[in-house]
Amino acid sequence: MSFPPANTSLKPPLLFLCHRIPFPPNKGDKIRSYHLLRYLSANYRVYLGAFVDDPEDWAYATKLEDLCEGLCLIKLNPKRARIKSLFALIKSQPLSLPYYSSKKMNRWVNSVLSQNNIERIVVYSAVMAQFVVGEKSSRCTTIADMVDVDSEKWREYSQQKTFPMSWVYRREADYLLNYEKYIADSFHHSLFVSRAEAAKFLELSPESAGRVDSYSNGVDTEYFSPDHTYQSPYKKDEKILVFTGAMDYWPNIDAVSWFAETVFPQILHENPKIQFYIVGSNPSAQVQQLAELPGVVVTGRVEDVRPYLNYAVCALAPMRIARGIQNKVLEAMAMALPVIVSEAGLEGIEAEHGRDVFIAKQTKDYVDFVRDIFSKKNNIGSVARVHVKKNFNWSNNLPLVGHLLEEKRVVQKHSGRNT
Repeated sequence: MSFPPANTSLKPPLLFLCHRIPFPPNKGDKIRSYHLLRYLSANYRVYLGAFVDDPEDWAYATKLEDLCEGLCLIKLNPKRARIKSLFALIKSQPLSLPYYSSKKMNRWVNSVLSQNNIERIVVYSAVMAQFVVGEKSSRCTTIADMVDVDSEKWREYSQQKTFPMSWVYRREADYLLNYEKYIADSFHHSLFVSRAEAAKFLELSPESAGRVDSYSNGVDTEYFSPDHTYQSPYKKDEKILVFTGAMDYWPNIDAVSWFAETVFPQILHENPKIQFYIVGSNPSAQVQQLAELPGVVVTGRVEDVRPYLNYAVCALAPMRIARGIQNKVLEAMAMALPVIVSEAGLEGIEAEHGRDVFIAKQTKDYVDFVRDIFSKKNNIGSVARVHVKKNFNWSNNLPLVGHLLEEKRVVQKHSGRNT
């Protein structure tokens, strides 16, 4: 199969839309979108449109200019966006659509499509498809990287909340699933972060068979490596359990709150020297309050998460709500650190209990596994790193996107018509 020439002016143009600026790659969705952008920019002249919901991210706009032929970044005010999303209640839409609606983005997309002979479109997150569905993309090969089945995430949220939020989240799950099905029917391909996530979507939307695939996340195992020299961020005699992640994200908030309040007191009773570190940006008020508990430390944003992993005894991922692949688990495994993870947190990683990770199915398991890790020497961390290096490599996983983009070009060439 022929592929566009790399690193020349002959590279064809491509429109790439993201719901959040794909830099810096410091949280799950931005890690995947950043590496996808890098891959696309190596083979296409990329026109990138994205929203910026964190004021600190504007400082990184110049980083993206080097990767893009054209760039449109639009400020997204979360408070205003939430108010705007309420209009969906009277329009029978998912709340997520008006949250990201933008006349400015729509005008920019129309301009790019009309002026640059765009024949390839990739959207990252189903909500960005609203800017290209219909006649305007009829000449184009279209790919939606949905990443996760977001509708199922909202359904899980609804089960954790009380009325009226349980009703709101259940409504969002239903309406968003209908929209995800619509996008899967409208686009040539819909991609997910794991085979398990793709299978879940096909279970909910069997009519999408043949247009659904997956490519896994990757880890930069040269960067996330125990072989580098790090300065310990901990006190000398502390024995550390660590959780890493964006701490304004509800599944992470739920996980650390449950663990700190329900499980950690039992662990601390057995070993008073153990500390539970919660490492991640923008800790919510609920997470900050956990620092008042004995042995719990909340760091907030840190410049480099690797020292916190390198000097910990064990990483935790006690997720009760999870969709797709947990980068926090992959990064800890890449650092050759033993990981205790829930079944929900392990989706898509296909690691083996006792060989690559410890899988906790009930509260008692966390207590037992921590005791075993602290009392025994094992090589589970080094085995986990080998597993990640073999199966979670961006250079191996991302070419599927290019093949699907060019596969449609071959079909069009031989059939003499658009598909």
